[in-house]
Amino acid sequence: MPEENPRVELTPAAADLLRRLHAMHGPLMFHQSGGCCDGSAPMCYPEGEFRTGGSDVQLAELTVEGVAEPVTFWMSRSQFELWSHTRLIVDVVPGRGSGFSLEAPEGVRFLIRSRVVNG
Repeated sequence: MPEENPRVELTPAAADLLRRLHAMHGPLMFHQSGGCCDGSAPMCYPEGEFRTGGSDVQLAELTVEGVAEPVTFWMSRSQFELWSHTRLIVDVVPGRGSGFSLEAPEGVRFLIRSRVVNG
C-alpha cells in the first residue's frame, strides 16, 4: 500500500528511465550526498554498490511499475536535516550528470525537485 504522503516521489520520466536502467543493471538504489556539484544530485547505482552507513538515512523504497524490487532512496544525514520539511520529487532532465551515476551514458541526468510539506 503506497504511503499517503510519501517523502520521495518519481515523475513518469524518472520511472521510465529507472525501468530502462533496471533492465540493463538489475536492482537499483539512489543516494544523495551533501557534497557539492554532482554530489548534491541524486546518484543512481546498482543496489548495494554504494555503501551506506550510520551517516545515511533511508527515505524511501520506491515502487516502480514493471520493476520487481523497490528502488531504495538514501540521503546523507546532514543533507536530510536541510531537506527534512520537503517532499522530494525525482525527475529527469537532458544533460550530462555524474560519470558515476548509471544514467550518465543516456544523455540525461536525475534531478531533485521539492515541495515544502507541513509537519
